[in-house]
Amino acid sequence: MPVTELNHYFVRANDLERTKDFYVKALGFDVMPRPNFPFKGYWLGVNGNIQVHMGQAGIDNEGLYYLGTTPKSAKDNSGTIDHIAFLATDPQAFLDRFRQMGVGVRPRSLPEFELYQLFIEDPDGLTVELNFQGIKDAPDWGGENYAAMPRVS
Repeated sequence: MPVTELNHYFVRANDLERTKDFYVKALGFDVMPRPNFPFKGYWLGVNGNIQVHMGQAGIDNEGLYYLGTTPKSAKDNSGTIDHIAFLATDPQAFLDRFRQMGVGVRPRSLPEFELYQLFIEDPDGLTVELNFQGIKDAPDWGGENYAAMPRVS
């Protein structure tokens, strides 16, 4: 009885519309049908599959609805979650889109795994990682090479 895949993650957005618009415009998500939950929010996904569920932060009865968010949880970043990662295609199109939007991008590569990554932050400070497989050399895109980074002893 193993877990088979990640279904979605939940974002408690400080500005729901701004955060929704960011995920739709920057990452290409579609707004999907969502059950009539007792709080305002969105389901966002790709190809009919939910990836992100979001709701407005600071609402009445927040603790009743958002089970993973306690009063001790970080409100200006991602708490104990460091980042969320997605597989993606066409890194140049994402780089162009992010530059056009003024979104800061931190590229990284892992040449030995033919993996190129782009890291961005959503409007609430959650780091989003995009992974592009099959890319060995990406000199025009810049960024950090994991193989050249100092190792922890």
